Amino acid sequence: MKKKLTGRCSCGGVKFEVQLPAKFVAHCHCNNCRRAHGAGFVTWAGFKDEQFVLISGRETLNEYATETDATRGFCGECGSPMFFSSPRWAGEIHVAVAVIDGDLEQLPTACVYADRAPNWCPAPADLPHRGGESGVEPIA
Repeated sequence: MKKKLTGRCSCGGVKFEVQLPAKFVAHCHCNNCRRAHGAGFVTWAGFKDEQFVLISGRETLNEYATETDATRGFCGECGSPMFFSSPRWAGEIHVAVAVIDGDLEQLPTACVYADRAPNWCPAPADLPHRGGESGVEPIA
């Protein structure tokens, strides 16, 4: 039986469940993620759509469509940024690791858009750095 974890926003209005393992766990340093989360980077776990279930809060969940055709999901009550989806990764939902309860049992394996990391929060040196236009091209 595959392990499942739950997660929620700060106020508990939006709750979800994910089935492990995640497809990936990575730190994203792109400008959009940094602005949306107010942080130097966001740690995402990617799941196939069928590994994700929204338990409650559909009416509370708000979505913002970005200029890159991505969708960012956040709680309309407390403002917690939670989800990301994009046609670029069709069939997947990316969940902010910080809103998942429990041990994901996976550590980040890369820094994407590492070439866009701000000087005040550089990409961790112990992980592979990816960047370029796609954000996932190998860089030195």
